[in-house]
Amino acid sequence: MRASVKWCGNKTFLGQSNSGHSVVMDGDGGEKAPSPMEMVLMGAGGCSSVDVVAALESANQAISHCEAVLTAERREQAPRLFTGIHFHFVVTGSALEDSLVARAVKDSLEKYCSVCLMLGAGMEMTHSYEVRDIA
Repeated sequence: MRASVKWCGNKTFLGQSNSGHSVVMDGDGGEKAPSPMEMVLMGAGGCSSVDVVAALESANQAISHCEAVLTAERREQAPRLFTGIHFHFVVTGSALEDSLVARAVKDSLEKYCSVCLMLGAGMEMTHSYEVRDIA
């Protein structure tokens, strides 16, 4: 996997992925675009969401919607590392089994999500979930 990041002036950067996609990042606290740390947080949420949806589909759960809302804490002084992230998943579907949703969320954060596993050392990562039935 490869990526490049080009400085566009001021504190704006253009990231380009190996797969041909681009994203603008703002090094000024996210004034004009997501900051690099916001991108890391969204990456963790995206990676974990992929795991949760895949696990529930594998378990033949009738999932129709999945949203991960992440809340992160950071150090006040540089380097402003994440010190904790809380993941709250809202999973919607028809007759979803609560225990399968709980296991999918837990397993993603503790076993499968590459981003979470890289971030996890030295910080607290917590999770919660909510199951919504559309029936």
